[in-house]
Formats: sequence, C-alpha cells, structure tokens
Amino acid sequence: MAFDLNINDEIGRLNSVVLGVANSNGPTPDLKDAYDPKSAEHIKAGTYPTEQDMAEEIETFAQVLKHHGVQVFRPELIENYNQIFARDIAFVIEDKMIIANILDDRSKEIEALDFLMAQIDPKKIIHFPEHAHIEGGDVMPWGDYIFVGTFKDKDYRKFITARTNMAAVEHLQELFPHKKVVSFSLKKSNFDPRENALHLDCCFQPVGKGKAIIHKEGFLIEQEYQWLVDFIGPENLFYVDKEEMYHMNCNVFSISPEVIVSEQGFTRLNNWLRTQGFTVEEIPYSEIAKQEGLLRCSTMPLSRERAIL
Repeated sequence: MAFDLNINDEIGRLNSVVLGVANSNGPTPDLKDAYDPKSAEHIKAGTYPTEQDMAEEIETFAQVLKHHGVQVFRPELIENYNQIFARDIAFVIEDKMIIANILDDRSKEIEALDFLMAQIDPKKIIHFPEHAHIEGGDVMPWGDYIFVGTFKDKDYRKFITARTNMAAVEHLQELFPHKKVVSFSLKKSNFDPRENALHLDCCFQPVGKGKAIIHKEGFLIEQEYQWLVDFIGPENLFYVDKEEMYHMNCNVFSISPEVIVSEQGFTRLNNWLRTQGFTVEEIPYSEIAKQEGLLRCSTMPLSRERAIL
C-alpha cells in the first residue's frame, strides 16, 4: 500500500516524520572537509560534538515526537556517515516528495530512505534537474505560498554555504504553478557563522497563532525582509539577535499549531512562546547545534493535518 504524503504548511498537526540519526556519525572531520563555518569553528577549537552526545540529544527528540503520537521513521544506518540533518536531503510539498540536489559528499544519505520511498507512488517522487541546487532547509510551504531561501549573486559557486540557487526557485514555481513561490536572498559566509544564514530556517520560522521568529541580519535585501515582516505583521514577530541566531533560535520545530519543540537554553524565546500560549517542549540540542543545524534541520515531515493559517 502506498504511503500518503501531505504537507501544506509548517505547523499543522504532525502525523509522520523522518528524524535523522547520529549513531555511527564518523570521526571528527578534517577542517578542510567542514560543510559550514560553525562546524569549522568547533573543529579548530577541539569542541566538535561527540557521537554519544549527539545520539542522546536526537533520541530525546524522538521520544518527544512519539509522546505526541507522531509516527517516526529513521534512516537506515550508513557506517561512519553524518545522517543527522534529514531536512536537507528531501522535502515534501502537498503529496510530492522532492529529492534535493545537495553537496556531492552527502549524496549517499538519500539511499538510507530507500525503504520509505518504496512505499511512495513513484509518480509522486520528483527529482530536480542537476543544475537546480536545493536543500530542504531553504524551503517552507505555507498555504498558498512557498517561501524559499536562496543566493542570487553571480559568485554563488564560491560559497559552500550557498545551497539553493535561482534555477531551483524557478523550477519549484513550475512544479507548483498554483502557488506563489517567494524567494529571499540570504547572507552567506564561508568563515564566520555569525554572518552566515546557511538556510532560510536559520533566520526565519513561522509558528502557530500567526506568530513567527525572525533574524533581520540573515537577509541580504531589505525589501525582501520587509515583505516578510509585513506578511506576518511586525507585532507577531519574535526578533532574534545575532548571538541567538548563532545558537539557532530560529530553528525550532512545530508538532502542531500549539506545541513547539525548542532547545532548553533558548530562555528568552521559550518564555515569549509561553506568553503567546504555546506549549514548549524543551530538550537539550546544543551539541548538534555545533554543526549549524538544530531541530527543524533534523526532521523531514511527511504528513501533517492542514492548518488554518
């Protein structure tokens, strides 16, 4: 029987999800092999996270999801391979699974989901053209809209931190002509994690009750940032500062319009969320955060109930 995919937004009641794994994550990478400036920072400092610490954090996340009745799928284990960030390798919009064009060094990760894709109607699995680079952390379905983080400059290829190009944005619009794809140019740095928005979900995250979390300095173009502020409403936004962005405050994860999983150290954000009426499930995730990814990055939602936006 085919597995039904259904994702129309970021907050609808979650039915099923792929959550990454941290077991057999491999040794600390060489500095030259770091995919992002925050990982590089911790490799240099000798503070790169251990496999045991990351595995404990991600298993705590799995237990929270299961406690809320979510069906949790895990990738099959590839030995000595980083498989934490499931969001990057594929993503679902409506009833289609889109296979991301990601960094060559990570291309094996999708093979660990063969068991799941075998249960999905092949006509619902979409492969992007090779020149259209995209990762799931840059893509946010939101009702009639799809928000996409990108990097439009001609020196795109100079940045290992630039993961989604305009060819992918245009292809996404062709795939979903009934939706409005809105792209946002993100600030990129290969060397300074405080000046780098690796994906859109590093500087923006819509949550329930018409609210959202945002970091202004992650956006390159003022007008694009302002469009988002006007769309959500400035009174509905939690504004993240540079240090909070560095610690990944935007990268929380909604189980439903009322329930959000957040890192236990995000004191200011978690207090604000509670004042807005959310239930906040706080868990430790600061070791995984050292790789410039957090809760949303670790997940690939497969099915949600449609939320009222």
